Amino acid sequence: MTIRIEKKIVDYSVKQDEPQEDTQAAAANEAQAAPSVQDNVVQLHEKLQRPEMLIGSTYKVKTPLSEHALYVTINDIILNAGTEHELRRPFEIFINSKNMDHFQWIVALTRIISAVFRKGGDVTFLVEELRSVFDPRGGYFKKGGKYMPSLVAEIGDAIECHMRMIGLLKDDGLDEHQKKLVAEKRAQYESAVYKTETEDAGDFPEGAQLCGKCQTRAAIVMDGCLTCLNCGESKCG
Repeated sequence: MTIRIEKKIVDYSVKQDEPQEDTQAAAANEAQAAPSVQDNVVQLHEKLQRPEMLIGSTYKVKTPLSEHALYVTINDIILNAGTEHELRRPFEIFINSKNMDHFQWIVALTRIISAVFRKGGDVTFLVEELRSVFDPRGGYFKKGGKYMPSLVAEIGDAIECHMRMIGLLKDDGLDEHQKKLVAEKRAQYESAVYKTETEDAGDFPEGAQLCGKCQTRAAIVMDGCLTCLNCGESKCG
């Protein structure tokens, strides 16, 4: 709408919406009056001072590549102890051994990993990075038959074990669809096995063993020799 001014303009000012101004002022007052709960939560960052005492665990790494074992020590810091925001996070790592062949690169590796730990955030990527290192001379099998492509990879395996222990890494379980499918397959298998055992038990003596040749529960001991009543297979020939 056009307004015609008949008089001489002697002054002017910019008019603002009063409701918006009142809303902004009220929001500012509420923000000052009620501080956020997150302000009191301590987060892990590189400027956080190291406490006098840290709790941790030591892992023994014994490889066929060296006569002496490596001892991997990971110390953890407890953040917001005693509150609902309590967290246990890795803070530093040390590796000791009588074998001095790898001393230089091991010291460098532990300092870099410790620096990444103290940065905070998601540090679980270190596990995959270390486990993907391959020794050009070939890897080895550790006790239990697990293959390790390198000594660095086994150090990463120790770090993974520690992260799972403190709850930083969790095992990937089956989702609901996979659990349902597994349950159905298990039920089908158990039903088939029960049906076979029931049919076999009806034709042959109770307590008969499973024959290795015809897969029928019809093998009994006759004249001191295990003999199948279904196919005639005998351990005594």
